[in-house]
Amino acid sequence: MRKSIRILLADDHTLFRSGLRALLEKMGDVTVVAEAADGREALQQIKNVQPDIAMLDISMPSLNGLEVARQVTEDAPLVRVLILSMHSSEQYVVRALQAGAAGYLLKDADIEELERAVRSIARGQTYLDSRVASVVAEFVRDAANESELDRLTPRQREILQLIAEGKSTKQIAQLLHVSVKTVETHRAQLMERLGIYDVAGLVRFAIRAGLVPLEQ
Repeated sequence: MRKSIRILLADDHTLFRSGLRALLEKMGDVTVVAEAADGREALQQIKNVQPDIAMLDISMPSLNGLEVARQVTEDAPLVRVLILSMHSSEQYVVRALQAGAAGYLLKDADIEELERAVRSIARGQTYLDSRVASVVAEFVRDAANESELDRLTPRQREILQLIAEGKSTKQIAQLLHVSVKTVETHRAQLMERLGIYDVAGLVRFAIRAGLVPLEQ
């Protein structure tokens, strides 16, 4: 008898989570042990339930899936991360792998590919959606240079995302449990590193870098 594969689902769309949960639980030996609607809730749930696999959407409010993956890799290395995304471009796929994700699956994948991804990752393997594998190969061949986003610290990336989501300095301080002065310092440093000195410019950069979706 197979050991049950315990999964956490994190996506800010309730209907998508419900549908995905139903598909996963049809596999028989898969159990969805927790769900989360944003990145910070996902981190807390991962800490609480220690799933085998955390299935994370990239575009989540408060903290995106790539930053969640990075923190999970550091703080809970036994939890394997599978990124779910509608994006097949190089910047998303490569950044997901650099963040420590064990797999990358497009949201319109068929049921068979979903099951292959889950079982491969549960066995300790890496899994890439067949439609993005060539993107990674091209990136390796090109030996791409470090992006501007990579020059920021994880905390600066968190603050950049929250700024782009319209959060005030006080709200960011409360979310991150730091002082307003600390947030102001990080904001000044990330502006200096990016050479962008206004909030509108930071928002545009965050959208281009994929930290927040265009509709935000």
